[in-house]
Amino acid sequence: MEVPKKLLNSVERCVDEALEGIVCSNGGLVLLKGHRVVLRSDLELLKGKVALLSGGGSGHEPAHAGYVGRGMLSGAVAGSVFASPPPGSILAAIMTLWQSGVSGVLLLVKNYTGDRLNFGLAAEQARAQGVSVDMVIVADDCAFTQPSKAGRRGLCGTVFIHKLAGALAEEGCALDVIVAQLTKAKKSVGTLGVSLSPCSVPGCLPSFQLPPGDMELGLGIHGEPGIKRSKMASADEVVKTMIDHMTDPSSQSHLPLKSAGRGVVVARVMSGSFMSSLEMAGVSLTLMRVDEEILRLFDAKTTAPAWPNLSSVILSGRTMYVEPAERPAASETKPNQGPLSLVIRPVLESVCKVLLQRQEELNALDRAAGDGDCGSTHALAANAIQDWMQTSTVPGNPCLLLTALARLVEEKMGGSSGALYSLFLTAAAPKLRESWSGADWAKALQAGTEAMKRYGGAEPGDRTMLDALCPAVEELMKLLTAPGDHMAVLQAAVEKAELGAESTRDLTAKAGRASYIASERLTKPDPGAVAVAAIFRAVFEALGGKSH
Repeated sequence: MEVPKKLLNSVERCVDEALEGIVCSNGGLVLLKGHRVVLRSDLELLKGKVALLSGGGSGHEPAHAGYVGRGMLSGAVAGSVFASPPPGSILAAIMTLWQSGVSGVLLLVKNYTGDRLNFGLAAEQARAQGVSVDMVIVADDCAFTQPSKAGRRGLCGTVFIHKLAGALAEEGCALDVIVAQLTKAKKSVGTLGVSLSPCSVPGCLPSFQLPPGDMELGLGIHGEPGIKRSKMASADEVVKTMIDHMTDPSSQSHLPLKSAGRGVVVARVMSGSFMSSLEMAGVSLTLMRVDEEILRLFDAKTTAPAWPNLSSVILSGRTMYVEPAERPAASETKPNQGPLSLVIRPVLESVCKVLLQRQEELNALDRAAGDGDCGSTHALAANAIQDWMQTSTVPGNPCLLLTALARLVEEKMGGSSGALYSLFLTAAAPKLRESWSGADWAKALQAGTEAMKRYGGAEPGDRTMLDALCPAVEELMKLLTAPGDHMAVLQAAVEKAELGAESTRDLTAKAGRASYIASERLTKPDPGAVAVAAIFRAVFEALGGKSH
């Protein structure tokens, strides 16, 4: 078995560098020289107030240094990965806080033997030097139905205790008052973890093995195994299992709460990474029973970098959705109300037929340059248009027609092709609102092409559908200056589109998915350009032009 990969400079320095990183990126934090201790940079603001110190093994980021700030911890002491910090560093942190003029120092400790011993030893040493110091131990683990003498472990619920303590200290409460409040509040917190993978201390093998398809319930935060293994289940089922276990009255470590949350009002929700276990995949769920006073402390402002900016709104019963603005309904126009109504249907039928006939050819071209679905996406559009023509009135007004087609391809075609065609049609439609001469159609197609270029970021020569579209539109623009034989100009435009599509064989892709493919592998024409040329020819032939 291999030691898992981790992105770090050295095993020896990884904890120190992690602490240096969080301090470098947060102006409100400083390091205590010679120790793995993070402190508030504004200790002068603590004068006369209670200072709060927590900590523990590293590897639980953002805990504990992420919770140092005004309104939360005054400092955090870090041990090595998953190891309790040494008493010398804890004492150095206590004495630094005491010398800044605080009225007392409160240690907030997770219930692990090493943490209790080392923080306890430092507390006794500080007390011997005249420091007013006390300790609150947090034990919020709900995993074991009959905890051993060591008691319940301290898990992510500790972060809630940090928050309540920080708010009370910021308000100037005395040390004994804060201790009394926290002693009561910590009984209302419960946590349970579930893991989908083990984790590994840097440089070491994983802490345990979890077979594929299994998950483990009741993990600690140091990679120690849980209480039960089971097969993977859905997120809803896992959460139900967790809450049922946490609230089971027969368990000595249960959180008194109605099972499955019935009748419970959810006041606040925090979701994210608060106390991790290195790279272990999984989740822990922490519940806390609150009253108005606890909520007030919970909502108090803090500058601690890892505390989220929460909304202070009761979340139960809240409406999650608002109605979207209504899209204007596509106007229905009877066929005989539009002068082009007799022409439009055969043109659309011709285009759909060609796209369906050439589906596999376009897919084959796309397999060389993309994900092989160009023909399929064009076929989706063709089928959608055919269905629409059977069930709806086809507008005889070109503006309404292009608007309806834009919506169809947007909804049914999907992907970047659907977006590009919809952009093209949406931008072209307004140019045909009032009149629809050959010149108007040319201006409309030009407007659509410009929209494609503007939002898609491609230009002619980039080996995209624009290499067929742009030369064709350029040819059609001659109708503005020399309104001659429309069919002759359209035929020339079709031929320019086909030449443009063929020319993409020799072009280097600079936009679209094909731009990620080595150019020497692109020896066939671009499928998008081929599709555009095919559409132009289908329109031309449906209008009475000669096939080649």
